[in-house]
Amino acid sequence: MQTEPLDLLPRLLHRDGLMLVIDKPAGIAVHAGPKGGPSLEDHFDALRFGLPRPPSLAHRLDKDTSGCLVLGRHRKALEKLGKLFKHGRVDKTYWAVVEGAPDADSGEIDLALGRLDATRGWWMRVDPLGLPSKTSWRVMGRGADAEGRPLAFLELTPHTGRTHQLRVHCQAMGWSILGDPIYGSGRRDGAPPLHLHARSIVVPMQDSKEPVVAVAPVPAHMRDALQLCGAAATD
Repeated sequence: MQTEPLDLLPRLLHRDGLMLVIDKPAGIAVHAGPKGGPSLEDHFDALRFGLPRPPSLAHRLDKDTSGCLVLGRHRKALEKLGKLFKHGRVDKTYWAVVEGAPDADSGEIDLALGRLDATRGWWMRVDPLGLPSKTSWRVMGRGADAEGRPLAFLELTPHTGRTHQLRVHCQAMGWSILGDPIYGSGRRDGAPPLHLHARSIVVPMQDSKEPVVAVAPVPAHMRDALQLCGAAATD
């Protein structure tokens, strides 16, 4: 099936000889997966910038998550990026709007995660026998929706890189991410898109140089909820 062209050039946040950082739009998978279908990779050829091959994914973001996505421009760069991500040397910061409100203003979630069951693919759950998973969180603002239900604007910092980690950790704490179609209220008709955004990333790509820092602007679908939580004009 032919996919509609997606212009990624305006979404380029960083470019050098080793890596690119793009602002991934919400609602598109980064790769086709076993079932096939359209994906962001279909559009990477426009990001070759003179190299013989298009860049490749250095990590993944969920289909419904927006924001900073790192691509390696060639094999050696991908190998280096793979090691940095594997050893936790890449700093990632996410913004989320959650339904409900933490009692405190900051904290850490330390809950191991495991696969929900084989029939659910990558769906995850809290599992004491699963893989160690840690997330720091900080409240950036509080508010309520039109029905008076509490909302909170959180900054989330994952210290491990488990599948759906932030989404499951927030659900387990009693404040699911707004619009989450798997772990929250996003399953209902008319629900908003997932309010989870990879806001910034810091990659120490070369020891002799300052780390690469990229910041992705807030997606349009999150702006109203962020303003309800008292956030000033967001970029």
